[in-house]
Amino acid sequence: MVDYQTAADAGIVVGIARCHEPALAEAYRRHGGSVHTLARRVLRSATLADEVTQEVFVELWRDPDRFDPGRGALRTFLMTKAHSRAVDVLRSESARRVREEKTVQTAAAGYDIEHHAWDLAVADRVKEAVGTLPADERTAIEMAYFGGHTYREVASLLGEPEGTVKSRIRSGLGRLRAFMVQHGVETAWTDQ
Repeated sequence: MVDYQTAADAGIVVGIARCHEPALAEAYRRHGGSVHTLARRVLRSATLADEVTQEVFVELWRDPDRFDPGRGALRTFLMTKAHSRAVDVLRSESARRVREEKTVQTAAAGYDIEHHAWDLAVADRVKEAVGTLPADERTAIEMAYFGGHTYREVASLLGEPEGTVKSRIRSGLGRLRAFMVQHGVETAWTDQ
C-alpha cells in the first residue's frame, strides 16, 4: 500500500486514477483548505464555497487525467478549477437574481388577461394563416421563423438557391400580412 502522506502530488493523482480513496483524502488534506478559502473569497458565502470545493474534488476523482503534472502543480490546477467554478456560480446567482426581480416586477404589474387572450387569438390566426400558404412558401417560413435557421441555411437544407428561398419567404410573409389584415388583426408587423 502506498503512503500518500509522503507521496508527491503526481503520485497522489495516480492513486486517485486507480480509485484509491486515501489518495483523494490526502489531496483534500493538502489542498482543500486553500480551495475553500479561494471559493469563499470569490463567493462571500461559506455554503457556496463548500459546494464549489466539493465539486472541484469530485471532478478530480472522476477525471484525474485532466491534471497534467508537466503543466504545473496540483495546487495550481485545483485553485484554477475552484476560481473558474466560483465565478460560474457567481454569474449564475446574479442571473437568477435578475430573473427573480423581473418575475416580481411582472407579478407586481399584475396579470393582464386581456393581453394574454389577445396573444392567444393572434397565435391562432397566425397558425391558420400559415396553413393557407403554398407548400414551398410555408416550408421556407417554418424553417426560417419557427426552426431558427438563416435564409442561407434554409436554402442549403432545401437544396434551393438562396434568392429563391428569400423570394418565397418574402411572398409568404406578404400573404400572411394580407390574411391577418383581412381577419382584423392589425399590429405593427402588418403595417410594413
